[in-house]
Amino acid sequence: MLELAILGFLADGPLHGYQLRRLITHLSGHSRPVSDGSLYPAISRLVNSGLLDRRTEPGASAAQRHTLSLTATGRTELLRRLREPGELDISDSTRYFTVLAFLSHLPEVADRHAVLRRRLEFLEQPASFFHDDDHPLRAEDIDDPYRRGMLLVARATSRAEQSWLREQLT
Repeated sequence: MLELAILGFLADGPLHGYQLRRLITHLSGHSRPVSDGSLYPAISRLVNSGLLDRRTEPGASAAQRHTLSLTATGRTELLRRLREPGELDISDSTRYFTVLAFLSHLPEVADRHAVLRRRLEFLEQPASFFHDDDHPLRAEDIDDPYRRGMLLVARATSRAEQSWLREQLT
């Protein structure tokens, strides 16, 4: 998802690495900060693959600054990743929100709707954190207040998201 976030933010315009790091950290939340040890190798892979362009500019002091921008090949790859997210990109909320953050870059409404429909189909499947003899347990079936709380919050979140998705798809 780091590479998708890099491509997505650079589709909005050129950025320096530290700006990109800050934007990705805000997107993924402070619980998953992006380290330089993961960001800069990912940037290098994308540059080496021809998906990003890196320009060196003079800095305010002696240090040079690198400005990153998306290449035409990078834009094509971003659109492919948005059009064809993997199953985990649909089922994992953090990964899905990264896809969702950049979905507006897809020019065709039909392509955006196809991704939203996949997420809606996933959310409409019965699910639970807890099972009894391979049957999902509902919040009402659980005595533990914290586990019941997990299920109640998950249910409310899922219903809210389903409502929003249906609204977008009409």
